Amino acid sequence: MLEQIRTNPIVASMVLAAVLPITALAQGADPAVQLPEGEPKAFIEGACVACHRLDYLPNARGFTEDGWRALISTMIALPDDLENSVVGYLAEHFPKKPGTDPVLVPGPVEVTISEWLAPTLGSRPHDPAPAADGSIWWAGQYANRIGHVDTATGKTREFPLEIPNSGPHGLVEDGNGDVWFTGNYEAYLGKLDPRTGDVTDYSLPEGVHHPHTPIVDDEGTVWFTTMSGHVGRVDPATEEMKISAAPTDGAFPYGIAINTRGEPWYVDFWGNRLGSVDPVSGEITEYEMPHANSRPRRIALTPDDAVWYTDFPRGYLGRFDPKSGEYREWLSPSGESSQPYGIATIGNVVWYVESFPRPNVLVRFDTETETFQSWPIPSGGGVVRNMMATADGKLVLACSAVNRVALVEIGT
Repeated sequence: MLEQIRTNPIVASMVLAAVLPITALAQGADPAVQLPEGEPKAFIEGACVACHRLDYLPNARGFTEDGWRALISTMIALPDDLENSVVGYLAEHFPKKPGTDPVLVPGPVEVTISEWLAPTLGSRPHDPAPAADGSIWWAGQYANRIGHVDTATGKTREFPLEIPNSGPHGLVEDGNGDVWFTGNYEAYLGKLDPRTGDVTDYSLPEGVHHPHTPIVDDEGTVWFTTMSGHVGRVDPATEEMKISAAPTDGAFPYGIAINTRGEPWYVDFWGNRLGSVDPVSGEITEYEMPHANSRPRRIALTPDDAVWYTDFPRGYLGRFDPKSGEYREWLSPSGESSQPYGIATIGNVVWYVESFPRPNVLVRFDTETETFQSWPIPSGGGVVRNMMATADGKLVLACSAVNRVALVEIGT
């Protein structure tokens, strides 16, 4: 069941002036990028840099005309004649590149993927979070708001953040129904009360910045990673924040998960290592990976506390056994260039997304038979940076560049 999608009628000038964050507006055009001559060139150079740098175009994997039209409709609302001109220009000069088709693996499992468009165009949901009632939260990073969709009715709602340019990144719902999120651009952890819309802000200490991914443990403590090489935690009862520094300088704790013993584990995206945190002392232990060029991006755990990760640049799904110290790896179906990213587990089954192929691909890996199965994401996915499992065995995805969130219902 695919819910009906409605766009938000925002004209280009309104998007440039009001919707997009300050850092995006300040990016400016990249003088090294010279677009081909054509009627909409000037408009593209002015409008596109409000959201991303111009090098997105030559570096992108390209689209067909239909693909460019669908993508642009999630970013900005244009008059028909201008939209046709822009779409034609992009399809001519930046067509879909060869070698970007996914390798799809058939299998016995059936899935249904439903998607909903964020009301604010160009908000680019970064992370999703399942709610206890079956709805989905998302972090509208470029629109400075937290979004919510009722998956039963398709009704969406957004909560604008008072701190300008917060850059909401990751988020998670706690046992009280509050939503914790990371203000990536403004170095704070936020707690949204959906009943009132009020946000409580927790500023990070000096030297700790760019909070990344939050998670809540069984005691209600909120843990989070930071791009500055730290793992932090907040006790909601006392509002006390504690910060632990990774042993290696320049570390970048990224995705985070908590095992059955209450120990947070994370992946270091700037290094070939994993890390675990002692939940009492806060001491971090690092585990070097066997390949120097590994850059694990997201993490998930199976019931045996094995650590599963997506090795983004190498195209592998990996497993680390903390008990034996053994690593094992499996090449993703679409190969070394597949860029596996968001990952989650449901029981002993690992789910993740290949973010390079057009469209992005949802992949299932059965850890008992060591077999793959995969499906294309209907909207294309637009780089699924994170995904999470629901309590009732479903998956929620953030389809970033296509401005959507998705729900995956799994059959047999």
